[in-house]
Amino acid sequence: MGTLKPLVIGDLVAKYPVIQGGMGVGISLSSLAGAVAKAGGVGIISTAQIGFKQPDFLKNPLEANLRAIGEEMKKAREIAPEGIIGFNIMVATKNYASYVKKAVIAGADIIISGAGLPVSLPEYVAEAAEEAGIKLKTKIAPIVSTVKSAMVICKMWDRKFNQAPDLVVVEGPLAGGHLGFSREDLSELGVDTEDVEHTFQQAKYDEEVRGIIRLVREYGEKYNKVIPVVTAGGIYTHEDVMHQIDLGADGVQVATRFVTTRECDAPEEFKEAYIKSSKEDIVITKSPVGMPGRAIKNPFLDHVANTPFKLEHCYDCLEKCDRKTIPYCITKALISSAEGRTEDGLVFCGSNAYRAEKMETVDEVMKDLVFGE
Repeated sequence: MGTLKPLVIGDLVAKYPVIQGGMGVGISLSSLAGAVAKAGGVGIISTAQIGFKQPDFLKNPLEANLRAIGEEMKKAREIAPEGIIGFNIMVATKNYASYVKKAVIAGADIIISGAGLPVSLPEYVAEAAEEAGIKLKTKIAPIVSTVKSAMVICKMWDRKFNQAPDLVVVEGPLAGGHLGFSREDLSELGVDTEDVEHTFQQAKYDEEVRGIIRLVREYGEKYNKVIPVVTAGGIYTHEDVMHQIDLGADGVQVATRFVTTRECDAPEEFKEAYIKSSKEDIVITKSPVGMPGRAIKNPFLDHVANTPFKLEHCYDCLEKCDRKTIPYCITKALISSAEGRTEDGLVFCGSNAYRAEKMETVDEVMKDLVFGE
């Protein structure tokens, strides 16, 4: 078994090189993020409709979500006062800038951002600190999937803001939820969107990861800093972790494995959906805004594929949502699952969700990922 080094992100040092992936709606909030940070990893809270439990969420979703960002961070800090805690914020989110600024003011150690290229993330983070009159400490990390996307974001930040990322997350084709890559990205990698499991070639993608690491290293040298690269997607065991480290990655981002922990914020029904699922149940689905997503096949997915949809209420969640043509409301679908009605909702997952056989604790999962025990 290999030995893992701490994950160093500027002045932040995580005992173990494991970032818990952000999962919305309501799956990775303060309980899970706090537990992971306390266990020596990096805990990540998802801002995706984070305020869905707030009493005014239906009437004022933006205000409810922004308020919840502060509340969830406070609760996570109480669990892990010395831990590293941050947020995952999707670029596709409506009012993206407001979420970023609120996360900075709430004291986020890091913001990880994907589902689109976070072109203006450095600007929003700097503005938030300046407007609040606080010292800027929040690290920023784009999610990329190819050398091409990594080059685009690094070039843009270099040219527009004279800076480089503090961390880069590489999300591969086996990741879960709203995926950080497009169907075009998959095509470039020779992967069939409808049959990822059989067309994904690990060795070929490993070369893509090595290419991203080389590119990021160049920008690190330009700015005289070490920019760690963390890989994500399909990482479930210690062997998976060591494979990524052997490629040259500085750490891993793991989400699916943490869902079936006692500390995960998801309801028991959501966790049971993972435990009961089979490999054949995990499918690539199309979100209402066209992005691919990975989920567990259930009556909800069967229903939306064959039933006309009429929007009853808009939650103002995604920037490019066309209310007239969407096949279903993704917020409503995800909230249903987050409230335990998994047969009537969307159950996002990673490619290995079917491997979950029992409930574990965050400590047990961390020990297995880091030490293989």
